[in-house]
Amino acid sequence: MAALKLLLSQARRHCLSKPSFPHRSLCSSSSSSSSSSSNPNPNSESPAKPSQSVPIQPVSYTVKPKDPSTPDQPTPQSPTPSPPPPFPPRQQPRNPQQQETPSLWTREDIRYVKDVPNISPVSYPSRVAPLPADKISADGEEANKEQRLESSEEMERERRRIEAEGRMRRRVFRVSEEENVAVPFPMLIKKKESKEKPAPLDLVEAIRLVKASATKKFDETIEAHVRLAIKKERTDQIVHGSLILPHGVAKVVRVAFFAEGADADEARAAGADIVGGVELIEEIASSNKFNVDKCFATPQLVLRLNKIASFLKERHLLPDRKSGTVTSDVSGAIKAARLGRIHFKMDKTSIVHVGLGKASFTEESLRENIGAFMNSLLIAKPASLKKASKYAGYVNSFHICSTMGPGFPISIQSLSKAADHFHKVNIN
Repeated sequence: MAALKLLLSQARRHCLSKPSFPHRSLCSSSSSSSSSSSNPNPNSESPAKPSQSVPIQPVSYTVKPKDPSTPDQPTPQSPTPSPPPPFPPRQQPRNPQQQETPSLWTREDIRYVKDVPNISPVSYPSRVAPLPADKISADGEEANKEQRLESSEEMERERRRIEAEGRMRRRVFRVSEEENVAVPFPMLIKKKESKEKPAPLDLVEAIRLVKASATKKFDETIEAHVRLAIKKERTDQIVHGSLILPHGVAKVVRVAFFAEGADADEARAAGADIVGGVELIEEIASSNKFNVDKCFATPQLVLRLNKIASFLKERHLLPDRKSGTVTSDVSGAIKAARLGRIHFKMDKTSIVHVGLGKASFTEESLRENIGAFMNSLLIAKPASLKKASKYAGYVNSFHICSTMGPGFPISIQSLSKAADHFHKVNIN
């Protein structure tokens, strides 16, 4: 836009510079005519002498300090003109005698004159920005090639050395090539096939297998493990009870009885191992020692057991009315404990664990003990469970095993037959 304005100003300057001479001649002619009219006696024959005209005093405008270039010399164009300078202070008008030549600058020219620096344009050849790789000289490229060759040779020598050491190690230790096969990672591990659960056995056959697996040097205990179909969150359906096994457990049972006065004398006469009252409670609290298998108490003394209640509860010895260990029948309770009364209770995983005899028992004795236990388990069935079936929804599985032997599942049908047989013979 600045270049276009500059061209327009130059064109206007050339157009306006030509009429200046006719204007001056017109002024001179008018001045001569006025002078002739003022002279009263002119000489008509003498030639008219050109009179010197009075020059018109032009109005001059201040220009920039530097002399502008002549119209003949075109002002060099700049690609980016700089902003105009500030307006300089006004100068005094020139004397008309000093202005010999008419000014070629007009008001319009000065208006469009821009402060264009007198710099000739310079053109540079177009170049592409060099890449970092272009800055590397030929010597640097050769040096890099040599370094790469040296590093590759060094790695090759190291590889050969490692392979030679591996071959030597295999020769010394006689390691076969097949054993050194590299296994990729991650490795797909084959899932082990789950063993099929053994089919439930008949009760008689399971007892025979358990007795055959009891091969230890001591008389192993025959244990029963019953998984119940009761949710552990249901505290109102906890299964517990007690029973006297027909053939006992063949175990010497140490019995303790908390009683005073006549009850204490009766307990000693019935064969209790430890009998005592408040003195026995204080002794247990101070020593934290109590080596017995069964613990009974009279209703009058059970309230004083709070001092050692936590100690007895940890060892499953705390007397309880529900389990029959808090009773007034002192001699009957001790006799039942000697005969082999056992207590069972469902744990947190809904499983009942109980010992039902020894490996030295006969198969018939073990069968009768298992039948008696199943009968008591059915009696302890919670009332909130369905009554449609005895075992469905109540007993999930039944296993028997020895102390150090494997377990064997027993079918529910054979257990039902053993429980019904015990109920007919002993209760009816």
